[in-house]
Amino acid sequence: MSKPHPERASELEQIPEAAPLPPGVRRHLGQTLRTLYTDTLSAPVDERLKALIAQLSKPKR
Repeated sequence: MSKPHPERASELEQIPEAAPLPPGVRRHLGQTLRTLYTDTLSAPVDERLKALIAQLSKPKR
């Protein structure tokens, strides 16, 4: 991860923290996201992507 730019550090300090979401809102968001991604998660993985994933599991030299 990259470090924030020194000129922007003061800008980042000024951003207020967001209030936590109520449980009902979090539950609704979770259900909606699961519904949206159901097809993606159940789709078969492309052969090229399988090969890239296999490379990640190999130990580094």
